[in-house]
Amino acid sequence: MKQLRFYIVDVFAEERYAGNQLAVFRAAGGLSGEEMQRLARETHYSETTFILSDEPRDGGWDVRIFTPGEEVPFAGHPTLGTAHVIREEIRGGNADRIVLNLKVGRIPVTYAADGIGWMEQIEPEFGRLHEANSLAAILGLPLSDLDERFPVQEVSTGLPFFIVPLKTLAALKKARIDRDRYFSYIRDTRAKGILVFCPQAHEAGNDISVRVFVDYFGVPEDPATGSGNGSLAGYLVRHRYFGKESIDIRSEQGYEIHRPSLLLLKAEEDSGHIHVSVGGRSITVARGEFI
Repeated sequence: MKQLRFYIVDVFAEERYAGNQLAVFRAAGGLSGEEMQRLARETHYSETTFILSDEPRDGGWDVRIFTPGEEVPFAGHPTLGTAHVIREEIRGGNADRIVLNLKVGRIPVTYAADGIGWMEQIEPEFGRLHEANSLAAILGLPLSDLDERFPVQEVSTGLPFFIVPLKTLAALKKARIDRDRYFSYIRDTRAKGILVFCPQAHEAGNDISVRVFVDYFGVPEDPATGSGNGSLAGYLVRHRYFGKESIDIRSEQGYEIHRPSLLLLKAEEDSGHIHVSVGGRSITVARGEFI
């Protein structure tokens, strides 16, 4: 394996050493999928990405995304963090728009004047409804902790999640995955990750708190999940969680595992279609070479 330049990026981070860590490898087109998977296991972050070439193809950069367990077609914080590396390290920091060619399709990331990157996700798909008591048992919570006004549902903007509404921050904090129940349950479901949320926050000014459990992909709890929060944004609009057909909110995640993260969610339903964008900051914290 040739020497590979790589970067470590904190994504959805308001300061260094917060948010969700990401390893990004550059000019990785000569690697096989098996070699990429081995490197993803070595870094062992929630995801590791591989920019196949410094040169764009059809106006976008070809990128592959791996968890420690397997390749995935889309994930949010890898999309935002990889676009950040392309913008800063390949394009010299002067691009207002970066397009990634992912397995799920072309995902654009645009940059506002304040430096926040926004990724436009594909339209949400709303899947199966699930019995609240089944997910409550997996999460180790009494059924009374779930908000019965809203459904437990599989939703995807490229990677499916169970969306589970909770009533309080106290319930969110005490959620713990029963791994035996979890792995038994997901054998027959499209979604593998579980996102729980509540309308209370650790920090003033934030609108909701989120936790995401993705043991299936080798990550017990994710610090910041752009794909899951994108699915959540679609869910909030579809079910009128805030009583309207659009949202512009601040979602916090990662506090329970000491990686505080901030994700900005925008979504709107128009003529039966829901448009979702997820934004946040990315900070490069390391550069180096794998030898």
